[in-house]
Amino acid sequence: MSESLRIVRLANFVAPASGGLRTALRELGAGYREAGHEPVLIVPGERATDRETEQGRVITLPGPLLPGTGGYRVLTDKKRVSALLEELTPDRLEVSDRTTLRWTGVWARRARVPAVMVSHETADGVLRTWGLSEGMARRASDALNLRTAHHYSRVVCTTEFAEREFVRIGARNVVRAPLGVDLEGRHPSLRDMGLRARHARVDETLLVMCSRLSVEKRPGTALDALEALLRRGERAVLVVAGDGPLRARLEQRARERRLPVTFLGHVGDRALLGGLQASADVCLAPGPAETFGLAALEAMACGTPVVASASSALPEVIGSAGATAADNGESFADKVRLLLDRPENERREAARARAACFGWPAAVEAFLTAHDAAVRVDRPSSRAGSTSSVRRAREGVA
Repeated sequence: MSESLRIVRLANFVAPASGGLRTALRELGAGYREAGHEPVLIVPGERATDRETEQGRVITLPGPLLPGTGGYRVLTDKKRVSALLEELTPDRLEVSDRTTLRWTGVWARRARVPAVMVSHETADGVLRTWGLSEGMARRASDALNLRTAHHYSRVVCTTEFAEREFVRIGARNVVRAPLGVDLEGRHPSLRDMGLRARHARVDETLLVMCSRLSVEKRPGTALDALEALLRRGERAVLVVAGDGPLRARLEQRARERRLPVTFLGHVGDRALLGGLQASADVCLAPGPAETFGLAALEAMACGTPVVASASSALPEVIGSAGATAADNGESFADKVRLLLDRPENERREAARARAACFGWPAAVEAFLTAHDAAVRVDRPSSRAGSTSSVRRAREGVA
């Protein structure tokens, strides 16, 4: 096993307002670096840049906006990406895009570079949210997953839920590596009653949803849940942190039905977002295709229980510390009430205790093991001051 490896990572669909994927890339890169490796991340952007950051070197290549996605860009210039990979001479390749970047598996085989594909979503789940029938989604995802398993040395799945679609096709190169949560940056002590008072009165339940507002995340279910609670005579409000192509439609619906919903858009201030998560009574995670659910886990680290889609991987992640619901507003409202019926201290302590099972050092170790890379993640406390390195980032032209 090599002592130090250059791990080149490729990702599409990463926007400035991205949530879980952006967080995972940052934390894993920082962990690789602390373990003595050389992480290099290649992502699409508006222009070419080359920076040194807390997660290692980050190279941005110009990529066009993908219409209807609310700001996502993709790497479409295969020749330029291939040339950059040749120049970087990676020891390992890690790809976080199972569609437009799957061709890199062929490149890695030809270059004899061990390559890992990270499954951040279930293919059949995403296809179903876009309107395909269960049978069509399953056939299409099986075909896609067979090619993925063939082209890459390993496929990394973050949960048993995500692993199932590869087990179904008989793939033998699948490994499981959970993601994590920043247990120092997300903590119950972030609870801010002044911040809570800006959004909800003392006698109101404060619901929070931190999600990209796109079809596969099903954000409308959160509004359905709020509406169901109000019909039952509950006093509740909803705060939505996130942006996306469905925002205008959701805002219009809230206005027309006079729902007490506040849309904050993308919240780039991590301390503010943490304060919001910690100050809520319940966090909603309605996405049915989630294979891990970092935003939900962050809320739990802040001591806030979560109601999540029973169709997603989150039942596996949140355990008995939260609640899972069918994919409709009435069921979500039922489970919100179920959580609120628990003593507050009990439900908040249970949420934090469950989140504490998912630290980033363990996640980094699992991902490095998938790469057959040396694991030396022995300085978790050093992550606390790592954000200062971002401010010192150098920017140039790739």
